[in-house]
Amino acid sequence: MINQVAIVGIGTTGFRATTPDVSYRELTYEAAKKAYLDCGISPKEIGAFVATSEDFLEGYSISDEYSPDQLGAVLKPIYTVPGDFIQSLGSGVMMVLSGLYDIVVVQALSKASNMLTKPYMIEFAMDPLYARQLRELPDYVAGLDMARYMFDTGTTKEDCAQVVVKNRRNAMFNPYAAHGCDLSLDYVMSAEPVSYPLGELDISQHCDGAVVVVLARGDVAPSLTKKPIWIRGISWISDTPNLERMEWGKANYAQLAAKKAYAMAGIKSPRTEIDFAEINDEFSYKELMHMEALGLCNPGEARHLVRDGFTEIDGGLPVNTMGGVMGVGNAFEANGAHLVLSTVLQLRGEAGRNQLKDVHTGLAMSWRGIPTNTGAVVILSN
Repeated sequence: MINQVAIVGIGTTGFRATTPDVSYRELTYEAAKKAYLDCGISPKEIGAFVATSEDFLEGYSISDEYSPDQLGAVLKPIYTVPGDFIQSLGSGVMMVLSGLYDIVVVQALSKASNMLTKPYMIEFAMDPLYARQLRELPDYVAGLDMARYMFDTGTTKEDCAQVVVKNRRNAMFNPYAAHGCDLSLDYVMSAEPVSYPLGELDISQHCDGAVVVVLARGDVAPSLTKKPIWIRGISWISDTPNLERMEWGKANYAQLAAKKAYAMAGIKSPRTEIDFAEINDEFSYKELMHMEALGLCNPGEARHLVRDGFTEIDGGLPVNTMGGVMGVGNAFEANGAHLVLSTVLQLRGEAGRNQLKDVHTGLAMSWRGIPTNTGAVVILSN
């Protein structure tokens, strides 16, 4: 797919823990305005739009009805993907490849601070006949999954705490991140337990914000930007949503999605061909689990890489250089959006103090969170 579809513009509001001063429409408008200025286009030049929206999270039925105005999409083709942003990005890519549109815009937002009962909102996604009747909240499920992963791989709580320390520290130098801070390993380890072995600081905190991306056909992209970021491969997959049927301690969804994305991108050895990765770390152990599922290391090896500093910004395989979900914040369906944003910034050389040297290919991977087993992977190159 390389040289056929490129990201030519990207805009964001940045992410904050709460945004009482703006509505979700204003968040989208700001991100869209910045994205269009980034590549020098106006809405009238855009062929179609994809909105990323989950009605339950936004509090509106058919919430995509509220998207056209702020995107400049009135009376233009627009549809909504009730999934992660990277899934929406894939839809946008297919729309460009169809030959119907030269330019397509993809949007995602989070207004998590509007939700007063987030755990119960997530619990509503569980099977209504079996799992939901147990009245166990999502963090309890994450604790079970974390325990199984640690048992299978020999990973310790300290290894998971290292992920928190690294990603929160990286986020301190990301102006778009909501939860950057300098934590000690002991502080993370001594946090209040939530669902053993999951502690309070093993769980990412929520955030508000929006990202808008402009996609263009390969032959159009060079006229819109001097720094096109090529989409080499993209894929997503959904494993079982039922807790009683899932394979605990593993991320099969990430493995299968990555396999397809690698094949599309012509990547045969992700360990040597991927320069850095921005991957979902909604829970601390998930970064380690996802590294292994993505083939960036062997099963059980992620803990050693984190301990040895191999995943640090100055390490051999930097992971979540801009803070990941742990540092930027849990933006629900927009998690993939800020992970793609971080990847684009690195490949453009615009990551500030967190900038990596001599990088050409990056991976962004997201997961829709408990109780789903849906993952999406995109390979980007400059």
